[in-house]
Amino acid sequence: MGVAYSVGEVDHLYTFFSQWSPDFTTKCNKMNKKPRYLIREKNHNHYLFVEQDKAAMIDKLLRDSVNPAARNWIITVKKPKRCPSISSFEESDEPEYHEDLEDALPVLSDQSLLLDHLHLEKVAAHLPARTQGYPWHLVYSTAVHGSSLKTLYRNMTGLDSPVLLIIRDMHKKVFGAFSSDPFRISRICYGTGETFLFSFNPDFQLFKWTGENSYFISGNLESLQIGGGGGRFGLWLDGDLYRGSSFSCPTFHNAPLSTHEDFIVQELEVWTVQS
Repeated sequence: MGVAYSVGEVDHLYTFFSQWSPDFTTKCNKMNKKPRYLIREKNHNHYLFVEQDKAAMIDKLLRDSVNPAARNWIITVKKPKRCPSISSFEESDEPEYHEDLEDALPVLSDQSLLLDHLHLEKVAAHLPARTQGYPWHLVYSTAVHGSSLKTLYRNMTGLDSPVLLIIRDMHKKVFGAFSSDPFRISRICYGTGETFLFSFNPDFQLFKWTGENSYFISGNLESLQIGGGGGRFGLWLDGDLYRGSSFSCPTFHNAPLSTHEDFIVQELEVWTVQS
């Protein structure tokens, strides 16, 4: 049962809730069994869970919104045994949502030299809801396209979708970034708070936006930077995609992503989600 809205393209509704109305969304645990409202995208496995007393406020937002994406969501009451958060799925022994967790894993259109099932499972748990249920396509790979930042930019011409950057350095460490926007040359920083850094070094570490600044992504022909402040970048790559560095930065309060702040790239891949 619920209020249904006419179908429209879902693009930035998730970003709207997570950045402008974060208090509307909430996580749940195994001990919390009270009814909650499930906001789901019509015909897709995209979810937001909110407390019952917040549902009326979100319903009004959806009704009053001029964004056509808002009309593609349905509000239903559900008593979940296991609740996915706005951008992640909690671990649980309950079988009811195991299928949802499997569906949330990105489906890769090509074979990856860097991503295994564990990597996908860890990263997928933190991808925005608007990316879930869609295939991921390899848009750039040093193994296929050579080492050139210029080629990376060229391959992203015309894209309007998030990208996942994966790096393996010469010390066999795997790390990278999820970018809300495709990489491009820009005089100013771009991107949104969906952007985050991560590392398997060796355990999975996630570094989300702190809110201290908006230095998400910037780039030119000489380098690509993700995160910044104080003269240091969370992740920096040179124009040949050969040398890189990673320092703690105010944007993410991240630890260096590799075991060495300066590293040499062995392999690099960029994937993009396409509906």
